Amino acid sequence: MPPTARPLLRRRGATRLIAAATLAFATFCSLTGTAPATAADHVSGRAEGQPPDSFWGDTSSIPPAKNVLTVQVLNRTNGKYPDDQVYWTFNNETHSIAEQSTLDMPANSAGRMYFHLGSPDSKYADFIEFTVGDDVFNGNTTRVDAFGLKLAMRLHAHDGFDAQVGEDYETFQEDRDATWKKFADAVPDEFASLTEVEKPYRILAPGSVPDFREGGKYADYMSSYAKTVGIDAPTSDIFGCAGVLANEAGKCSALNRHVAQLPEDQWSDPSKYYQDAPANYYAKFWHDHSIDKLSYGFPYDDFAGQSSFVSHGDPQYLAVAVGW
Repeated sequence: MPPTARPLLRRRGATRLIAAATLAFATFCSLTGTAPATAADHVSGRAEGQPPDSFWGDTSSIPPAKNVLTVQVLNRTNGKYPDDQVYWTFNNETHSIAEQSTLDMPANSAGRMYFHLGSPDSKYADFIEFTVGDDVFNGNTTRVDAFGLKLAMRLHAHDGFDAQVGEDYETFQEDRDATWKKFADAVPDEFASLTEVEKPYRILAPGSVPDFREGGKYADYMSSYAKTVGIDAPTSDIFGCAGVLANEAGKCSALNRHVAQLPEDQWSDPSKYYQDAPANYYAKFWHDHSIDKLSYGFPYDDFAGQSSFVSHGDPQYLAVAVGW
């Protein structure tokens, strides 16, 4: 069963983006007869932090789909959990991968696939999200709300397209406690509570912890910086791209990346991101430890193509690695 979730911050939902992408993709293809380049096309081929092919197992044995594509779930917990304790849930159907490691994925809108370690309702849990059209996959891993489990996806299409997103190989190779400590050591003191509020299950995004919300000791952490560039918004809304920033992808991403003070034509230059405080160092960490430095660390992290969103037509399979 899906984990019990706290109410999310008002945000630009990735699933709404995926649904929009599906419509745009279908419209383009119907008009031109060709598939457009997507935000994830640049990760096709060998990317920084990408696992070796052996990480994904024998992909030639993945059964062909009768619906849109086959999803295969892989145990990459480095022996921490056996296959009969690695669970997936989709559309109210739950299995351990010892029982069933693949799913023939039908077309669906704003879907989620949940993963649990230990038991079907364990708090050690996470998810991917997607919209699947009749002949296209659009989806992503996400750290918008929290980190729960290490996840990586490999999308392969019949035309040879192959893209990988999610946590990088080095992160999968290390124990979860090591990753947890690495995060705690990497972020400034203001972000310390992110690892404590729901320890040991989740590292929360900063907009969800009391320290950065109204009345919290760091409630002005981002808002003071925002005021210097003419934006009046509370810190939690900046981290969550909510309130006055709900429809401001460029401004919200620029604030989180600490480039809002730069000319707007520099907001899409990743070399300038997170160079000074204040910034969303939670998001920075997941970018630093993701394949090709792509991650969904906050709601508008797709601005300038920095998210873990991947899309392609005529998909063959999606391999999902679940790590510890």
